[in-house]
Amino acid sequence: MTLDRTVMMFAGFMVLASLALGFYVSPYWYLLTAFVGLNLMQASLTGFCPAAMVFKKLGVKPGTAFK
Repeated sequence: MTLDRTVMMFAGFMVLASLALGFYVSPYWYLLTAFVGLNLMQASLTGFCPAAMVFKKLGVKPGTAFK
């Protein structure tokens, strides 16, 4: 799996996890969903993604978006 797909998979997992936590635990977990969405928008505009940097250091092969 490439870095691009790994970042998208991680973001999707975080959104689904925060929605479940917001429903079952506390509505404050919805703030994590908002943070993930804002981070995705910021990464699309600037090309800077902290999650991509972490996954790159873990050895995930680069894709086309995050080099």
